[in-house]
Amino acid sequence: MALSPPAEIGEELLALRGVTKTYGPGPRPFVAVCDVSLTIRPGEFVSLLGPSGCGKSTLLRLICGLARPTSGVVLYRGEPVVQVNPHATIVFQTFALYPWLTVLENVEVALKARGRPADERRERAMKLIDTVGLDGFESAYPRELSGGMRQKVGFARAMAVEPELLCLDEPFSALDVLSAEALRGELLELWLNKSIPTRAILLVTHNIEEAALMSDRVVVMAKNPGRVVTEIPVPLRHPRQRRDTAFQGCVDGVYTAVAGRTKPEAETLAQAARKLPRARLNALAGLVEKLVAEGGRADLPRINAELAMELDDLLPVVEAGELLGFVHVQEGDLIITPVGEAYADASILTRKELVAGRSLRVPRISWIYDTLQQDDDRRIDKDFFLEKLRDDVGEFAEEQLDIAIAWGRFAELFAYDSGTDELYLES
Repeated sequence: MALSPPAEIGEELLALRGVTKTYGPGPRPFVAVCDVSLTIRPGEFVSLLGPSGCGKSTLLRLICGLARPTSGVVLYRGEPVVQVNPHATIVFQTFALYPWLTVLENVEVALKARGRPADERRERAMKLIDTVGLDGFESAYPRELSGGMRQKVGFARAMAVEPELLCLDEPFSALDVLSAEALRGELLELWLNKSIPTRAILLVTHNIEEAALMSDRVVVMAKNPGRVVTEIPVPLRHPRQRRDTAFQGCVDGVYTAVAGRTKPEAETLAQAARKLPRARLNALAGLVEKLVAEGGRADLPRINAELAMELDDLLPVVEAGELLGFVHVQEGDLIITPVGEAYADASILTRKELVAGRSLRVPRISWIYDTLQQDDDRRIDKDFFLEKLRDDVGEFAEEQLDIAIAWGRFAELFAYDSGTDELYLES
């Protein structure tokens, strides 16, 4: 029998209004999140999805009152959060248990911090340990438990204070595949059957299928700076089946939002003038060959699973492919272009020439190449390029130059002498 999520109530439980968080003094502070607005209502299971570094965990800390926004406001039931939020709690991706305490004592810690009497602490902790399926392990120490069991203790401890809002910071990422799948199912069962007092759940993840499997709404974020790109509702009843067409369609929609639809070439190149994706171009060769074997078009989620790549590794490769004109993304599918087909069929030498030619159309690569061409001995100190890049991308200058050097080396356009710290043109 299909389960329905807890009934939604119209009021706002949590609201972020134009929240920005920066770190560091000076004219170029690091912007972790920029102008983020988000609402969560009772009865909702919401996922924050995006690549590493997009500010997902920063938002959790702001929501729980562990950090303050630089600008904007975090509201809980209409009141600004100005100290630790007593109605919200976090389960971290690391187990964060005290190794010298038993399971029972680890769960009781949260209640002890709230000043609960010993009898009440023990009774509530025992009940939660039973709820998460660890009855009989009350006296065990964390070292005696598996990863999945330790994370269950983390869930029990978080729920001990009966939070209205349960925040999950990639809680399944440190577990093996089977343990993570089992724990997801158990958490959903507790939530859908209202076995826990929690009114809403906010899950931080970079796993697209996990977000579509568990949540009612997926909030997609991008980085540099961290910001909300779009929100995607997931109107599917539980339990959700991965093989269902509707589920696959939802996953495709999220992939499309995360990877981005194909942009006009001029827009893609304009973006590259700002930031190059951190992608290994030899990985792009494998992706293009895989697409050729699939007939030129393939489902992006399936490609991701078959290549066994993390989302943070795959998306930069796809972005590099779009930048060089080898692939484009459309409605959750990855499609090879005629240039990509030519690259896949070419010899090793011709592939190098093709990458070189396409790379010279990328503003940052062509700028370095042209600058070296105009120099008398065609050798320029690395610091010269770093200073120029700092005016454009600030603290990302070194990273961007390293990526450009890697691309230039791969295409045999220019090289880098680590002994003299100079970039130079190949003969």
